[in-house]
Amino acid sequence: MKIAAGATIRALQTGLPLDALENRILLCHALGLTRVGLITNGERVLTEEEAARLSALVERRLAGEPIAYIVGQREFYGLPFQVTLAVLIPRPDTELIVELALERLAPQARLLDMGTGSGAIAVSVAHTRPDAQVTALDVSEEALHVARANAAANQAQVRFLRSDWFAALAGETFDLIASNPPYIASGDEHLAQGDLRFEPSGALTDFADGLSALRTIVQGAPAHLEQGGWLLLEHGYDQAQAVRDLLADAGYTDVQSWRDLAGIERVSGGRRT
Repeated sequence: MKIAAGATIRALQTGLPLDALENRILLCHALGLTRVGLITNGERVLTEEEAARLSALVERRLAGEPIAYIVGQREFYGLPFQVTLAVLIPRPDTELIVELALERLAPQARLLDMGTGSGAIAVSVAHTRPDAQVTALDVSEEALHVARANAAANQAQVRFLRSDWFAALAGETFDLIASNPPYIASGDEHLAQGDLRFEPSGALTDFADGLSALRTIVQGAPAHLEQGGWLLLEHGYDQAQAVRDLLADAGYTDVQSWRDLAGIERVSGGRRT
């Protein structure tokens, strides 16, 4: 879509072929304005450079690219998070695991976030509970670069490690382990739909049955959990029973699942006996 120079900001707020929220986000991003700025500058006309920049952003969105990747940011747990094509886009569903972790963290407790991606879980916990000792790991150096930037931007103290799951942890133990691992099964039709088409496949799918990463974490976590420590796992909408079975079979106690805002069992967990 080509947007002509000379168009007013007010006209573009209703004239772009996107919904009102996306129109506003892209206008703010292209023009460097706040939401209030859009209102107070409604009669301002776009220069040729601004029109070309906005046209390019709208074309990307019309092609299906997620807004978060276009503007390079997404809010999570009330904090701004930088996002790039190297990490998943943080979603409101994942805020549930942050809340569950915060409820279970004693003062000065040690938390491990496995497969941190953008750092959403680790940074949110560390920002909310600066007394906590938070460690986050990921196998992707590109993801860790994004996560470190997010920790710095949100004044959160997090130790980051490059690690293939537990490989770099040696004998370290934690009071709580949380993870949002790849849990979409290989070949799932959702991988070819919507935002998922643009997100890193290795952070979405385990290239197997959707449970292999969850199995690895469930089986390896006891060696890195203090007695009575919690393991909390985000999973797919239809995997709660399977994850509870994995936890129970591995000897965890207090095994249960928690529902997200949509009423879907989104996180399951248990305690090391």
